[in-house]
Amino acid sequence: QVQLVESGGDLVQPGGSLRLSCAGSGIIFSYNDMGWYRQAPGKERELVATSPTRGISYYADSVKGRFTISRDNAKSTLYLQMNSLKPEDTAVYYCNAQNKYNYVSYWGQGTQVTVSS
Repeated sequence: QVQLVESGGDLVQPGGSLRLSCAGSGIIFSYNDMGWYRQAPGKERELVATSPTRGISYYADSVKGRFTISRDNAKSTLYLQMNSLKPEDTAVYYCNAQNKYNYVSYWGQGTQVTVSS
């Protein structure tokens, strides 16, 4: 059974940092393009960053210079390092995996990030 489990969400003050993790199982991690998405209350789910199997990572303009996506295929884990957090970063953050060969996609359950003073 395929599972993606996010962790690391927390309540932090503006300017703080968090590191999110996404642990995958039931998939060959290196076959999948990975991504982080987020959804704030009353907003559509939006793409934050992508980590393809090969090539350069992508970042939304709103997080460029502050967030870093990375992956460890040997550990089947995706990471999102978030620095200089702002209140507008408050959202549920979701991990996504898309198999680049059969295009099957999976979602994690999400982890809550709240940035507030």
